[in-house]
Amino acid sequence: MITILQWFLVLASSVGLYFVAPLARTADEFFRGSRREQAPNALFLTSSLVISWLFAKSITNAANLGQSFGLVGGVAYAGYYLSFVVAGLVIIRLRTRGGYLSIHHFLETKFGRGAIVVFTFLIIIRLYNEIWSNTIVIGSYFGATGTLPYYVAIVVFTLLTLAYTLKGGMSSSIMTDVIQMALFVVLLVVILGFIFPAQEGGIQSFATSGTWDLAHGLDLLLVAVIQCFSYPFHDPVLTDRGFISAPKTTLKSYLWAGLIGALCIVFFSFVGIFTRLQGLEGEAPVAAARYFGAPMLLLMNLIMVTSASSTLDSAMASFSKLVSIDLSRSPLPKVSTGRLAMVALTVLGTIPVFFDPTILSATTVSGTVVLGLAPIFLFWSARVPRIAFHLSVVGGLLLGGTLSFITLPDWLIFTEGKYAALLSTNVITSVYCFSVFGISCLTGRIRRGHKAI
Repeated sequence: MITILQWFLVLASSVGLYFVAPLARTADEFFRGSRREQAPNALFLTSSLVISWLFAKSITNAANLGQSFGLVGGVAYAGYYLSFVVAGLVIIRLRTRGGYLSIHHFLETKFGRGAIVVFTFLIIIRLYNEIWSNTIVIGSYFGATGTLPYYVAIVVFTLLTLAYTLKGGMSSSIMTDVIQMALFVVLLVVILGFIFPAQEGGIQSFATSGTWDLAHGLDLLLVAVIQCFSYPFHDPVLTDRGFISAPKTTLKSYLWAGLIGALCIVFFSFVGIFTRLQGLEGEAPVAAARYFGAPMLLLMNLIMVTSASSTLDSAMASFSKLVSIDLSRSPLPKVSTGRLAMVALTVLGTIPVFFDPTILSATTVSGTVVLGLAPIFLFWSARVPRIAFHLSVVGGLLLGGTLSFITLPDWLIFTEGKYAALLSTNVITSVYCFSVFGISCLTGRIRRGHKAI
């Protein structure tokens, strides 16, 4: 009976979104989310930003980290939402002071076509990861990893999300994001309404859970803070929305989205904290759902469906824009090309599901290998030679990737804790990236000085 109700929720929500989603007929509607020639307002843009980053994998990670480290774990993962503040401030300056129309426009103008090739490689990996890392969360509510129900749920859910996204592109994504954001908040409040009364000591027991030191979760918070200066720029789901509304509306939306998103992550980590206090084992959302029984299981299932579908449709919309506009020199992007790109990403992004990947790695590893983007965007107006991009970004990719997959010697581990090696990797890679960028900047100044003489 529970399984039937779960399938009903998936089918009803996805089919409902298909009928709600607008049909995009023009390139502006499909790629920029405009409706009746109007850009999204602050409410629509903020809602879209928040729910697009409240991935199924993110709220699952938040709950699991709450289970492992208490409130420290939730706050640590919420640290990634500083990315909204960083991205918002930088994008507004790129638009108003630099006159750039997109991230790709900035990179090609300043660093050349080679930079576009490297950057495109990074964001394709990002979008590719978003498909499988969210759908496997949905599959876990229908069966154990590797079972037929698990795979069937993933495939059906992915195809239903693709259907309504094909209909309207970015317009569909933003319109449905508002509905999904409202539903997410309601579901979160209801879930917390189950959890708080069931825990002795109430909210105080949640607030005092965990130990605030580097060995018990704070190391991950430091990783998040380091990565937030580069992480947002390889996520077109986040950056594309920075160029479609007026600058004031955009900045306001990014700042509010950072605060609201961080609060949602912290509150959802209470699910994991509850399982920690109750001594429950297993994946935190699933363990909590089993503890409360069928009503909670259905609520948890629906909130995962809501967050996963919002992320998938955003990833599909961004990939279609990447292929049809950012990488194409055609002055008239074709909606049909964008739709074909969505289908291609969906098929390729589902393949990893069959190789049992881990969802946290989709965040931590991808965040490490793009650390070289930080100096490029933080110091976007600095006059540097084009080689600075490749030294920082490609060098950071190779160094961060290598250090992520080898065992670091003890003398390079700065702290104790589960994420000590990850923190060291991020510190070492960041020092390298900022150093080579700074040296390139100084070298460029010296050369310009010699030419002036």
